[in-house]
Amino acid sequence: MPPQPLSRIIDQLKGEPSRTGSLIITVFGDAIVPRGGTVWLGTLLEFFAGLDIDGNVVRTAMSRLTAEGWFERSKVGRNSFYRLVRQGQQTFAAATRHIYDPPPTEWTGSFELLLISQSDQREAARDALKNAGFGSPLPGVFVAPAGTAVPEEARGGLRLDASAAPDMARRLLAESWALERTAGAYLKFMATFAPLQACLRKQETLSDADAFTARILLIHHYRRIVLRDPLLPAELLPKDWPGRPARVLCGEIYRALLAGSERWLDDHGTDENGPLRPAGAALARRFGDG
Repeated sequence: MPPQPLSRIIDQLKGEPSRTGSLIITVFGDAIVPRGGTVWLGTLLEFFAGLDIDGNVVRTAMSRLTAEGWFERSKVGRNSFYRLVRQGQQTFAAATRHIYDPPPTEWTGSFELLLISQSDQREAARDALKNAGFGSPLPGVFVAPAGTAVPEEARGGLRLDASAAPDMARRLLAESWALERTAGAYLKFMATFAPLQACLRKQETLSDADAFTARILLIHHYRRIVLRDPLLPAELLPKDWPGRPARVLCGEIYRALLAGSERWLDDHGTDENGPLRPAGAALARRFGDG
């Protein structure tokens, strides 16, 4: 049986609307991409079985994500394998930097300003920009700190450099991002995972399967918040901004789970060539101090 804090997190997940597709994205981005980007469907089914999510639900979600252009499927005999397509790799690379890399510490005084015209692709561009950390003070206008990567879906927009003094910058961000809602989400995240942190600090033993499950659910919850967080420089944020302690908590738990969760992948992760290849050194640097 999973430890009580993990059981509560799993029960909370079961009480939410189905997020199987979102969980699949988390599994790939966090665990499969560092090991080559391809995985056997059976590996996914085994993980989701531990969450009491039916295999047919997983197959349907994979089919939908494949139809949407996230994955391509190949078959070896009766076994199905899924690999990220090129556009998915680019999206995951940007998300990986946003989730795991150290946030900016200094304010340069500059913003990226992007104007998106009305078109059939505007909704896709808007969603991609929000996921990349852009805010929107007005319809069709998107803003982010200088240096924020513009996603492929929005490359057709008019890109401008803008500067602002700190007071004006704070007004702009207040109109561009729902910071209060993001702060509330961070506080809820910390309340949800603090009991698991306490459990790990007591060096209570988790099985490798529980470590992998906890790792995926940790990042599943965290990425849904941080990918909507523009990761503004500290100078522009409230002094009690909860994004900082939330990242510290997430990083501590992640590092404590990493060895056991990777052992589970060693034993259960498979691609068309056999066991998944080992992850590179970048995995161990996640949530580092840069």
